[in-house]
Amino acid sequence: MAKTSHGTGRAARLAGAVAVLGLLTACGSGDDTAGAERTVSGGATTATATPSDTGPTDTGPSARTATPGTDSGDSTAPAATGTADTPATARARCHTSELRASVGRENPGAGQENFPIVLTNASSRTCTVRGYPGAAFLDASGKQLGPDPKRSSGTPETVTLTPGKSAWAGLSFANPEVSGARAATPATLVVTPPDERDPLKVTWRAGEVPVSGNESSVRLIPFSPGTGA
Repeated sequence: MAKTSHGTGRAARLAGAVAVLGLLTACGSGDDTAGAERTVSGGATTATATPSDTGPTDTGPSARTATPGTDSGDSTAPAATGTADTPATARARCHTSELRASVGRENPGAGQENFPIVLTNASSRTCTVRGYPGAAFLDASGKQLGPDPKRSSGTPETVTLTPGKSAWAGLSFANPEVSGARAATPATLVVTPPDERDPLKVTWRAGEVPVSGNESSVRLIPFSPGTGA
C-alpha cells in the first residue's frame, strides 16, 4: 500500500516514541501549560464505534478498571482535583458520550505495527481532548488480552475539536512474527477518552497483537490534531 507523506510522518513519530522508551491507561496531562491549544481540521474516515456498539460486550471488570481517565497518571486513582479538574475545564472536556472512536489505517515500519486511534467530536458543541487514551484489547468473550498498554514519552497538547473534527493518538507494537512474542487476535479494542471512565468499543480488524513474552509491550503516544492519515 502506498504511503502518503502524512503517513510517513506519523510512522516516524511513533517509531521515535518507541525508540525513547523501548517498545493504555487513559490519562490527561496534569500540566495545562504543556501544549498550545489548537483547532483541528479533518474528520475520521475509518470504521467507527460508539458506546452502543453492537460488538462484544464487556463481561468482566478488566476493560473498565484498566482504563479509567485520571490526571495523576495512576490508572486506578480517582480523578485529580485542582486546575485540571475545575468546573470550566470539565465543561470544555470532550465526554465519552460526545465522541466516536475509530482505528485508522496501519502504517508499518521496521518491524513495528503503527495505528492511529481516532476520536471524533460527534456532538454539537466544541470540546477538547488532552493526553493519552486508555486502551485494552478484548477477546470475543470480553476478556482482556495482554497487559495494559504503556505510555511513550510525549508532550501532551490541548486539542480543540469543533463538531465533526478529530484527534488521533498513536498505538504501536512490535510485529509478533518478528519479535517472537506470544500473540492473540482481539475481537475489540476498548478506547477510553482522556479523563473519562466510560469506554468506547471498536471492532479490531488488524489481526494478531502481542500479549506476552519478549517485545510484547503495546505503546501509546498522546493525542494530536487530525486523523493521523
